[in-house]
Amino acid sequence: MTDASLDYGDIDFPKFDKQKYHRHLRGWFSYAFASEVFVIVSLTLFLPICLEQFARDNGYLLPDKTEPCSTAVVLPAANDSEGDARCVVKLGWLWIDSASFSLYVYSTSVALQALTVISMGGIADHPPHRKLLLLTFAALGSFSAILFLLLPSSSPVWPLVAPLAIFANVGFGASIVALNAYIPTLAHSSQEVVTARAELVELQRSYPHAADEHTDSEHASESDAPLLGSEAHNSHPAVNTAKEKHDKLLSATTSRISSQGIALGYAAGIVMLLLALIPVRAMKGSTDSLRLAVGLSGIWWALFSLPAAAWLPGASAMTHAGAVAVEEGEVAKPEDDTNWSMWREIVRAWKRLGQMLRWREIKRLRNTFVYLAAWFLLSDGFTTITSTALLFAKTTLHMPASSLIVIGALTPTAGILGSLAWPVIQRRLGWSNLRVLVVLVVMASAIPAYGCLGFLPVFQRSSVKFGGLTTPGEMYVLAVYFGSVYGAFQGYARAFYAEFIPPGEEARWYGLFSITDKSSSFVGPLIVGLIADTTGNIRYAFFFLVFMIWSAVPILMSVNVERGRDDAQRYTATGQR
Repeated sequence: MTDASLDYGDIDFPKFDKQKYHRHLRGWFSYAFASEVFVIVSLTLFLPICLEQFARDNGYLLPDKTEPCSTAVVLPAANDSEGDARCVVKLGWLWIDSASFSLYVYSTSVALQALTVISMGGIADHPPHRKLLLLTFAALGSFSAILFLLLPSSSPVWPLVAPLAIFANVGFGASIVALNAYIPTLAHSSQEVVTARAELVELQRSYPHAADEHTDSEHASESDAPLLGSEAHNSHPAVNTAKEKHDKLLSATTSRISSQGIALGYAAGIVMLLLALIPVRAMKGSTDSLRLAVGLSGIWWALFSLPAAAWLPGASAMTHAGAVAVEEGEVAKPEDDTNWSMWREIVRAWKRLGQMLRWREIKRLRNTFVYLAAWFLLSDGFTTITSTALLFAKTTLHMPASSLIVIGALTPTAGILGSLAWPVIQRRLGWSNLRVLVVLVVMASAIPAYGCLGFLPVFQRSSVKFGGLTTPGEMYVLAVYFGSVYGAFQGYARAFYAEFIPPGEEARWYGLFSITDKSSSFVGPLIVGLIADTTGNIRYAFFFLVFMIWSAVPILMSVNVERGRDDAQRYTATGQR
């Protein structure tokens, strides 16, 4: 079906508009292309070491706290340098480790990001404001990154680098929630899903009696009645086959869009990293070169957000796309815009969050919340592995900024390959999405476990030149390994969650997805910062990371995918909006 408009009684099935769909898809990809650069170039690479370098430029060496850290001679080490003097900086009345300063800023930013995401959930679910919300936070984040260009570490107001980093991260996280909310709509609007949906509706109308047998007996339990009454209960083999085909196509399309967005964003990040490598190497990895890299990522973010502003669907287009699933209950009754209030939506968002977290709602969507519990640990674990590894490479292995850029380029390059290769591996082995996720998590846990081996006496001896993450060369190998795992994990985690979202509440539930991510993501860096401050050796944090990631595996394996998908279809938010 290229262009089709089917009329089934009360259902005016929309036709597939190829030009409009591809324009919306290009808009979605454009923002992924724009924003992911900030993650790869700044958030996971330059921003942590830039913040650490700002603190180091203004810090002093222990124990006397009289010699500036910038005057210290850094000696390359083959293993942990227990004798290296620690660099601390004074903020107010506190002296904190220069590496911990970066981690504390990040922890603060993700905590504020969680509060922001909660508040904006209702606004993002309001079609006329979703696009505006995305672009507003994109502007906040990108311009905060650009302002790094105007703030040298020698400035007396250098601590302002902390709020700039916080605003940039908040802007990115909030805009991504709005972007993710488009994924189910785009998947439902794709040609193959529209075609499958049309076939399913036609069969449902041809064999309605099987559903009628169930309707009367279940009418009394209206609060638990499925939104897809005939679809969920029609026992005719043809209908069930068509439904299975539709669900598989929808799942595959959702995963494809998500994975392609990840791969495209990674490709953009690699290009920006290669461009940033030129000034960083020319300026010998100075603080100014790191500021330049962060600022350039902000310029890229702002510049390539413009096509997204032009192509992403607005209110009228969202209504059209959502019409595909009116029967499924995916489109809420339009609200009266004259009575709409941003402040009222913010208050309602916090109330809705409380309603979503009631025990009754958790039981109704048990598998959704079980997955969120696993995501709480996994998102924090993966993010903390990234930031901890970079700080470990800089402060313990004493790798220069140019080497960290190479690592930063290797990771997303491997991520592209991983995000494209794992779906092929999955098809050949016949694995489910859940099994792929579990395997990826176990593979990721090998990285901090390998770092723990560095405490073994055999790797502490100067005669041993390799092993236990005691040499810079090992970082390059682990960067490729981690990238191939993390790239696939991101695509699968986001697409897998889409199967458990109640139709019509994408922004609301992707907001909870992000809240779960951000509410946990400050825990890991905070604990790692405390470990580094307490022990003076960031390597001890690897034990914590192994424990965190392995704690998520049994939770993840307990998810019942089919039951979770059916529960999401049955769920109704009547009275909670």
